[in-house]
Amino acid sequence: MAGLAATFGSGAMTNSIPEFGTDTNCFLIIGSNTSEGHPLIATRIIKAKERGAKVIVMDPRCNQVASWADLYLPFKPGTDVALFNGMINVIIQEGLADQAFIQERTEGFEELKKLVAEYPPEKVQEITDVPADLLRQAARMYAAAKPAAILYAMGITQHTTGVDNVKSTANLAMLCGNLGIPGGGVNPLRGQNNVQGACDMGGLPNVYPGYQVVTNADVQKKFQEAWGSTGPATVGLTVMDMVNGLEEGKVRALYVMGENPMLSDPDLNHARHCLEKAEFLVVQDIFLTETARLAHVVLPGVSFAEKDGTFTNTERRVQRVRQAIEPIGESRQDWQIVCQVAKQMGGKGFDYASPKEILEEVSRLTPSYGGISFERLEQLGSLQWPCPAPDHPGTAVLHKNKFSRGLGLFTAIPYKPPAELPDAEYPLTLTTGRLMFHFHTGTMTRRSKKLHSEVPEAYIEIHPDDAQRIGLNGGRRVRVVSRRGEIVLGARITKRIKPGIVFIPFHFAEAAANALTNSAMDPVAKIPEYKVCSVRVEPAPQ
Repeated sequence: MAGLAATFGSGAMTNSIPEFGTDTNCFLIIGSNTSEGHPLIATRIIKAKERGAKVIVMDPRCNQVASWADLYLPFKPGTDVALFNGMINVIIQEGLADQAFIQERTEGFEELKKLVAEYPPEKVQEITDVPADLLRQAARMYAAAKPAAILYAMGITQHTTGVDNVKSTANLAMLCGNLGIPGGGVNPLRGQNNVQGACDMGGLPNVYPGYQVVTNADVQKKFQEAWGSTGPATVGLTVMDMVNGLEEGKVRALYVMGENPMLSDPDLNHARHCLEKAEFLVVQDIFLTETARLAHVVLPGVSFAEKDGTFTNTERRVQRVRQAIEPIGESRQDWQIVCQVAKQMGGKGFDYASPKEILEEVSRLTPSYGGISFERLEQLGSLQWPCPAPDHPGTAVLHKNKFSRGLGLFTAIPYKPPAELPDAEYPLTLTTGRLMFHFHTGTMTRRSKKLHSEVPEAYIEIHPDDAQRIGLNGGRRVRVVSRRGEIVLGARITKRIKPGIVFIPFHFAEAAANALTNSAMDPVAKIPEYKVCSVRVEPAPQ
């Protein structure tokens, strides 16, 4: 999502969840198993469909939301850009674009038009496997049903072309004038609680809080005056840079908070090798995760019920979190642990008395949070940023009159294949994802007896044709092998997945999908290509 900075500023949802139920006339959902990954948002989509809104789903796998969509486009993993270029080609060729919006609010259209002329539906069919007529249907449906909302999740970001994929969503939305209006927009659905808030607070290597660029001299001066010191005015390391830096000796110590890279990083054998090379590994978490077991020091953090402060959700909505119980055992509030560690290291300015004080500093230094305070949140319940002043009501819809850069920028993006394609040795394409009953690395949900009973073990989805070809013959255990590792797990033979493609949920440490996945990264956002890698599947002893 870093690639959207020039157009959207932060990569946040441009619109608000309630609009989906009341205003949106068409949903284009790509790379999101919305009803399992974001079920509360899915209820809004269902209500909209009941009043006549159309739903288009593009996904390599017929997930739950695809099963009740008006149109489902099954496509090859990693061909998202070609798919979008094909839709844009149809919309332009058939005169369905919003010419007024293009002329008044955008630039770069002619370059885009020239590029997508090379992607007629028949050529896109060759690349993506989506029938040309189905692609035309989707393009017409999206263009005709304004306002239309694009929803996506990590299914399009976790690619070596993740930034290109996200820019393609912006191209399509601007082409049809679906930005700056209620019920429209480009809406990334965040993968974990407060991911949006962590990014807002500067949890990225290239920005301070509020997406203020670290290399900007004025921004540097402001934070130096506020904090006394900010370190070098250079872009820092991404997650993958940090892990690889351990192997290279460029990183000697690592502090991990609320993350479990020993299950969530790609190519887990390599990740373990790197983490084991750390001279000092600290993990701050609420459970002894797979990563915490490798740590030299484990700091006990607290759960949401023990916290006081704010969370910022996927629609930029800042909400109060109120402490319900005292921290259990020797655990402490996360901010208190960080401040204590910082002071022990000689850090100045970490003498906060409460989360309220911290938010007051955030408001002083972060323009988009300038009008957000505990007092206002207590009074109003929540506020959506940008909220620049104490009398500002918050912002439900971004870019109503102009984009953060002025004119919205169309980007002419050629299709590039994934980093790893099937071959004779590894003939199948693996894609990974989540399930309704488990969350991320299962640190919490797999400790719940009820949730564990719903899906107690890992499995692979494989098409009947592929199952027959590899000779399963009724067997239900398989070995899955990639160039990086292998796992053994149960098999579910199903037509919800296309021939040549297999799916594994990544929640299960004992059969970790990320032992197989590719660590090749998007060159801009440095996001690994979790969603496409080549594997071999063979029967395993039953």
